Amino acid sequence: VLTPDSSRFWPADQYKAGQGQPSFDKQYLRDWLKKQPWNMQPPPPHLPEEVIQATAERYKEAYEILTRER
Repeated sequence: VLTPDSSRFWPADQYKAGQGQPSFDKQYLRDWLKKQPWNMQPPPPHLPEEVIQATAERYKEAYEILTRER
C-alpha cells in the first residue's frame, strides 16, 4: 500500500518542472523545521497546533484522494 511517506505525491494539475511541488507528505513539516532556530539536536522545537493540523490535513487529503473517500 502506498502512503504519503513511501512516495512523493502531488496534485498533477499543480506540477511545475524544476521546482518544489506541493506534496502530500511530511515535507511541509520538514520545511517548517528548517526555518526554525534549531541545530537539529534534541530537544526539537515545540510544534505549534497550526503546524500539526496543517500536516495532518495533508495526510487526510492524500488518503481521500487515493481511496476516493470523503
